[in-house]
Amino acid sequence: MADKTALKYTPEHEWLDIDGDVATVGITDYAADKLGDVVFVELPDVDGTLASGTVVGEIESTKSVGELFAPVDGTVTEQNTDVVDDPSLVNSDPFGAGWLIKVRFDALPDGLLSWDEYSVLVGE
Repeated sequence: MADKTALKYTPEHEWLDIDGDVATVGITDYAADKLGDVVFVELPDVDGTLASGTVVGEIESTKSVGELFAPVDGTVTEQNTDVVDDPSLVNSDPFGAGWLIKVRFDALPDGLLSWDEYSVLVGE
């Protein structure tokens, strides 16, 4: 499990674990809890180009369908096929085995939140 306090967050409830010019991206436990039991995950293709803020995938639960937004401009280098095969990983381990994609980026966008800022956003 990633250290939540070391990650960056988006207002759309995604987390980014930055390693050089690659970000591992997932959704937060707050988002996973609000969605309910995740039953389907659609992720962008490897080598696909992402534009920050655009819808790039879908997370479907027993309660609703949520959109996955690109948190950075970049290229998908990897998708977590384990999550595609077993979407419940998003609920059971959102900061670990439930990660979604890895993206190579040129620059981080303005507006990413620290753990403290994200905690205030969600009222924790």
